[in-house]
Amino acid sequence: MTQMMNMPRVQTCTVTDCGYNHDGCTAFAITIGDVNAECDTFVGSGLSGGMGVATAQVGACKRADCTYNKNLECQAPAITVGASADRADCLTYQNA
Repeated sequence: MTQMMNMPRVQTCTVTDCGYNHDGCTAFAITIGDVNAECDTFVGSGLSGGMGVATAQVGACKRADCTYNKNLECQAPAITVGASADRADCLTYQNA
């Protein structure tokens, strides 16, 4: 199990219409979904959330076929989130 101190950081998020993105992802932790490696934590910009500091981490990853996924936890040093197949996807995802 990945310990909280070793959780990968969301290094960059370019999805400006997410309620957690305030000059970076301010959610405490995000979840990467199993379809298109989407950010399951994405919320529309009509809402505003977060901790006020861009220090988000990857709490869980449902994309079991990713090279960086071990026991549904991300082992990448950091990830990038941006638009791809969905509004917000993990761009670090690599098919194993």
